[in-house]
Amino acid sequence: MNQSIQQKGAHVTTRRLLDMKQNGEKISMLTAYDYTMARILDRAGVDVLLVGDSASNVFSGHSTTLPITIEEMIYHAKAVVGGVHAESGRAMVVTDMPFMSYQLSGEEALRNAGKIMKEHECDAVKLEGGRVIAETVKRITDVGIPVMGHLGLMPQSIYKYGSYRVRAQEEKEAEELLEDAKILEQAGAFAIVVEKIPSSLAAEVTRSLTIPIIGIGAGVECDGQVLVINDILGLNREFHPRFVRQYADLNTVIEHAAKQYVEDVRQGTFPSVDESY
Repeated sequence: MNQSIQQKGAHVTTRRLLDMKQNGEKISMLTAYDYTMARILDRAGVDVLLVGDSASNVFSGHSTTLPITIEEMIYHAKAVVGGVHAESGRAMVVTDMPFMSYQLSGEEALRNAGKIMKEHECDAVKLEGGRVIAETVKRITDVGIPVMGHLGLMPQSIYKYGSYRVRAQEEKEAEELLEDAKILEQAGAFAIVVEKIPSSLAAEVTRSLTIPIIGIGAGVECDGQVLVINDILGLNREFHPRFVRQYADLNTVIEHAAKQYVEDVRQGTFPSVDESY
């Protein structure tokens, strides 16, 4: 078993992530939205749990991440933090700041970041955007709240893009993304997620920055990887992007279990004598 997994008392911090990059240790990151899954993932040794605004899609069934509110994000984050604390307490918990919770002004962004941190004791918040939000990132980090950045395909801007295609394939956009990453680092971000960009660009960003770069659909040379937990567990039959590796087919397993339960109830074979009082 990996030594870092065995060290259950060693809570993952921003300093630990930086050390991992410097030591060439890859960082594992998965989304989590509830207490039970957080316990399982923390026990499995996942370094970072992201309370993603992707809950808007996989938990609430919306077509984009935009509808989810800060109150809903706090609800999910409380459950995830509780699950981590109930298990080894090792995983870092990062919470997405939802759409329009930080874009209007630096003051409102700081207020909402503080609200998220105070109400569920997570370790950091995550914001989408580059130079446009650099001052906001600086303002939040200056008061002691760690910020993770997010560049490349940014789901909160999907209506601007018009599609989920790979970003920064053209030289100008690639140069802007690299510069945005450097600006975020200078503003105080402790790590950056890069989503759905060419692997060669992701590798360049990773080499160019001191802070960890976490990829999703961005190749193997990033300092770490993040995926949506529902995707790797095969819970959604309709979603199969090329950057997702499916490690289980729980959709089939759960459906089979439910069908068996229905059959047992209908036939009167559940509960048995041993399962009754």
